[in-house]
Amino acid sequence: MSNATDLIRRLEQNVSRALVGKPEVIRLAVVGLLARGHLLIEDVPGVGKTTLAAALARSIGAAFQRIQFTSDMLPSDVIGVSIWEPEKSEFVFKQGPLFTNIVLADEINRTTPKTQSALLEAMNEAQVSVDHSTYPLPRPFMVLATQNPREYEGTFPLPESQLDRFLLRLRVGYPAAADEKAVLRGDTAPPPTGVAPVVLAEEVLALQEAAERVRAEESVLDYLVALVTATRRSALLTLGVSPRGSLALLRAARARALADGRDYLLPDDIKELAAPVLAHRVIVKAAVTGGAASGMGADAAIAAILQDVPVPR
Repeated sequence: MSNATDLIRRLEQNVSRALVGKPEVIRLAVVGLLARGHLLIEDVPGVGKTTLAAALARSIGAAFQRIQFTSDMLPSDVIGVSIWEPEKSEFVFKQGPLFTNIVLADEINRTTPKTQSALLEAMNEAQVSVDHSTYPLPRPFMVLATQNPREYEGTFPLPESQLDRFLLRLRVGYPAAADEKAVLRGDTAPPPTGVAPVVLAEEVLALQEAAERVRAEESVLDYLVALVTATRRSALLTLGVSPRGSLALLRAARARALADGRDYLLPDDIKELAAPVLAHRVIVKAAVTGGAASGMGADAAIAAILQDVPVPR
C-alpha cells in the first residue's frame, strides 16, 4: 500500500508542475486513471483543460496521441480506415490515433455526433470494430476529453449515451490570484515539454488492480444504493442514475480510497465523488414545483439529494 501511495503522490506532484493551485482537480483526474475510467474536462477556454489532460498523459510512460476535433472530421479520422493494397490484393486496416494508451480528445464537442459516436465502443469495451473485424486497444487505455460549454458557438452537445461513458466530469475553474501570478512569473513547467514521465504503464496497471481490491463494507454499499435510488425518485430530476452509474461511483470511490492510502471504503469516498461521477448522468427538470428553483443545475440537485440520504455511522 505504501508503494502505491508513493507512486500516486509522485504522479500528482508531476502534474501540479504544469497546473498550479488545483490539487483537488488533479486528484480527481488521477482517480479517473486508477479507476480505469475516462475523463470529461469541461470549462471555458483558457483555464487549463488541455494543460491538465496533456500533463497527466505525459506523466505516464505510455503511448500518447492528441486529436484536435473539428466539425469536418470523420469517424475514420479517429479509428482508422481499411485501404486497398494491390501487392496483397486485399484491404488492410490502417490504425487511427485512437490506438494508443492515452488519448487527448481536445474540444470533443466541436465535432459532429457521428464522429463523437466513433468513441463509444472504444470507451466502453476497449476495442474497435471495423469491417466485421474487432481490434483490441492497448492497455492501459484512457480518453481525456475537453469541451467548451454548450452555449459557445460551433459546438455539438454530447448525447446522454456518450456522457455516460465518462467516469468523471471535471471543471478546472479560474485560478486563485496568487496562483495566476505564479503562472505570469513563469513558475510552472512549460507544458507539455516540461512534463516528463514519472510512472510506467506497467505501474499504472498495477495501481488499477490495487484499486479494484479495495474493500467495500455492506454499510457503504447500502449507502451507495440508497443514493442512486434517491436520484431515480427525486422530484428534481427527470432521469436518475443508471446501474452503470452505480458501478462507476463504486470504482471511483475505490480509487479515491487507494489514493488516500486506504484499502477500505468510507462513506466520505462516496459523498465526495457523487457530483463528479453522477451529475452528468442525470437530467434536471426545467422547472421544479415545491419551492425548488427553476433550472437548478445537476450538481446542485445531487448536493440536495446528498443532504436527504442518511450517512451510515
